[in-house]
Amino acid sequence: MTLSNTPAASPLGKPASYVSRYDPSLLFPIPRQAKRDELGLQGTLPFFGVDIWNAYEVSWLNLRGKPEIAIVTFTVPADSANIIESKSFKLYLNSFNQTRLADTDALTELLRKDASAGVGAPVQVEVRRQPEFSALRMQEMDGLLLDRLDIDIAEDAYQPDASLLATQAGATVEETLVSHLLKSNCLVTGQPDWGSVQIHYVGQPIDQEGLLRYLIGFRDHNEFHEQCVERIFIDLMRQCRPQKLAVYARYTRRGGLDINPWRSNFSTGQAPSNFRHARQ
Repeated sequence: MTLSNTPAASPLGKPASYVSRYDPSLLFPIPRQAKRDELGLQGTLPFFGVDIWNAYEVSWLNLRGKPEIAIVTFTVPADSANIIESKSFKLYLNSFNQTRLADTDALTELLRKDASAGVGAPVQVEVRRQPEFSALRMQEMDGLLLDRLDIDIAEDAYQPDASLLATQAGATVEETLVSHLLKSNCLVTGQPDWGSVQIHYVGQPIDQEGLLRYLIGFRDHNEFHEQCVERIFIDLMRQCRPQKLAVYARYTRRGGLDINPWRSNFSTGQAPSNFRHARQ
């Protein structure tokens, strides 16, 4: 990874001028591999998955100059070479504000082409116009709520500690566990990122108090959303050795964008739902 592609070189934490006419050069890709190296991930990944981006502040002009609005969903494959730094994505989307386009298909094609070029893999793009907004649903994650547990947290326990993850003796189980207490911080600016996380697994029962303490441990941890989810997945695989594992996090939006990474080592033939949570 060259210095020009590091998070420190991105627009994060720096003054930026908004460009109101289409400019794909605003997109800032960051290679995934550097953080995966920290996790010891080389070669074939132990998971597949997607990052689901929802953009709520997308607008452009039709050919007569009248503004149009939409909510756009981008589905980025987890095996793409890069992520797109989120502030640069916001700046890119705002470059459509005074751009005249023939129709929604023209917008979709530009978004697909530019996002795919940025991440280095095909990106799926779905554009929903205002008449479709009423059909969008809200729904919270299914699963047993870890947050019900009454636990004490030490003052120095707000970094993820994989040693907290353990299994209990017992028959193999299949269960889904959920916490809404996930908080991590931007890798560059330190700004808080708030999220909910769902863990579905098959294996020996995971100690729930240890898992909740582990998840709360991200509270002072600085990483991008995608990197946090991959860290959770790898730590669970190494410490608890489940036969099947899927980790899905939905983060609250910032700058009109929410980012929702999903990683799994088994397939049900279905992608994760993209229902918006109350906090999103």
